[in-house]
Amino acid sequence: MKVAFLGPKATFTDLAVREMFPSFEAIPYMTIPDCLDAVMEEKTDLALVPVENALEGSVNITLDYLVHEMKLPIVGEITAPIKQHLLVHPNHKENWEDVEIIYSHSHAIAQCHKFLHSTFKGIPCENMTSTAAAAKYLLEHPDNKMAAIANDLAAKEYGLTIAKSNIHDFNFNHTRFIILAKDTFEITDTHLPQKGYKTTVMVTLPSDRSGALHQVLSAFAWRKLNLSKIESRPMKTGLGNYFFIIDIEGQMDDVLIPGAMAELEALGCGVEVLGSYPYFQIEKGSE
Repeated sequence: MKVAFLGPKATFTDLAVREMFPSFEAIPYMTIPDCLDAVMEEKTDLALVPVENALEGSVNITLDYLVHEMKLPIVGEITAPIKQHLLVHPNHKENWEDVEIIYSHSHAIAQCHKFLHSTFKGIPCENMTSTAAAAKYLLEHPDNKMAAIANDLAAKEYGLTIAKSNIHDFNFNHTRFIILAKDTFEITDTHLPQKGYKTTVMVTLPSDRSGALHQVLSAFAWRKLNLSKIESRPMKTGLGNYFFIIDIEGQMDDVLIPGAMAELEALGCGVEVLGSYPYFQIEKGSE
């Protein structure tokens, strides 16, 4: 089995793959769309990509590609603790505070805002496709005075020095990753304990009905279906046109969730199931 992940090696996505599928062949791709393309083109069996961070919110490109570009069912989810460190090339470990630019993924930079503001005020930060890509860039430019924000696996993988550990603003920082497959896939080959099931649906509201969102929520509420998340995203058809991504706690059954969907359709809503899947948790965070 092959699984695509957001690379290069030693990203947080790579760490999630190693925990979730230790026996699979993990293949890095440089962007999230590339990971999804790999599954659609049957280069890999699965893709594991980030979908939400506890501090920075949803990874919009993942949601938008799932809805607008390609229909890949969600077959699983894994949540992992995130710890960010400041990495420098060994050539600069003694004078690491003299760096002139800092590289990382935009989410990682935002997660470390307080540290960067207090320690490197005025020093520019530049976005990279991933935290590991920033670490790899440091390795390839040993003479430049620069740093990267990444994890300890990236430091080991690319021979860098951790100048400052745990520079994230908040300790409770987690990222949710979703697992995508072209066809039905049952997750069995993992040592991680299963925490439960979710069903994710996309709902579009009728354009000419006031109170439609209230009616949508009521359809779930009176059936005692717990919603763990609801999020609006633009339909890209004009201002004010949105769809909703709703996570329902529980596995797709024969009565409750289909009944709620039928009620929504009777109200004039569009409803599409994006996946009904188990979710897992990495208890020990990567440093």
